[in-house]
Amino acid sequence: MGSIPDPGELTELTRPSFDEFQRQTSLMTSCTLLWKELSDHFTSLEKDLQKKSEALKYKIQTLDNQTKASLASLKKREVTIDGSVEIALERVEEHKELALKSLSDPDYENPDGEVDDGDGSLMVLKSLCLTMESRGFWNFVITKKKEIEILRKQIPLSLAECVDPAKFVIEAISEVFPVDKRGERSGEKGNDLGWACVLILESLIPVVVDPVIGKSRLLVTPSVKERAKEIAETWKKSLEERGGIENVKTPDVHTFLQHLVTFGIVKKDDVDLYRKLVVGSAWRKQMPKLALSLGLGDKMPGMFCFIIYFWDLCFEMFSCCFLFFLILHLLVSVGQKKFVFCRQSV
Repeated sequence: MGSIPDPGELTELTRPSFDEFQRQTSLMTSCTLLWKELSDHFTSLEKDLQKKSEALKYKIQTLDNQTKASLASLKKREVTIDGSVEIALERVEEHKELALKSLSDPDYENPDGEVDDGDGSLMVLKSLCLTMESRGFWNFVITKKKEIEILRKQIPLSLAECVDPAKFVIEAISEVFPVDKRGERSGEKGNDLGWACVLILESLIPVVVDPVIGKSRLLVTPSVKERAKEIAETWKKSLEERGGIENVKTPDVHTFLQHLVTFGIVKKDDVDLYRKLVVGSAWRKQMPKLALSLGLGDKMPGMFCFIIYFWDLCFEMFSCCFLFFLILHLLVSVGQKKFVFCRQSV
């Protein structure tokens, strides 16, 4: 017969089974938590990869669109070259004939010899441009500072008569830019003519713009463009002789920056120089537009906000002052009328 097992032995046998169960339960809980962490981690990775994939797709799509736009632009530029050259040649031939007529007949452009009104000034400017008299053109412009708004309209029309307007402008302003060559004769060097340089350079832009595709292509010959680059380099070298950026006059800075924009010779390597020059002359109202043309829009957004706010404030102050003086004038006028009326009544 088999022996009866001791109850104490049964108890000893069941305890390890319960402990094993607890251990396995704890292990299962740990595995579950680990699985959840891994699952969350992979879910997060999947979302990140999906976002990056979408961003990459968007960039690829943007690049494709930019590539297509660039190819279309290049194709358009290539197709329009012949048309633009033909238009330019027609203009040159037309201006050549007019110039020859003007040289052979001094009274061709101005038979009466009168230049007192706006139309007379336009005729003189056109005649000077036809004959490529850059020095005479310059001397005429600098004597008309009080008529600057009229000149702003007339100079582009006159420059359109030039055989080579870009070369003509460089020669016209060469007396004072890039280096003032007037010397000290008669105190002329102290007379600032930067306004005339800027005016002429601004007026050249609509003249050299491609008639077919617009501002994206300027009709400036390679030789003239190279000369414009040399002028810009000469001006930059003269900064040291003048004592650095801080000692350069604002009109000179404005002329230099406008020269770069007009001839399309902005250099990415000189962006820091442009930024310093713009900051030093930020009070001029043309600077925000010039800075954008120089590619400084992303370099100094805070400065743009300040300049725009400054000019808006100035405009509001001017408007308020104008309104105040207008009301004051009306009140004085009304008061004078009442005073006269009272005297007549008495």
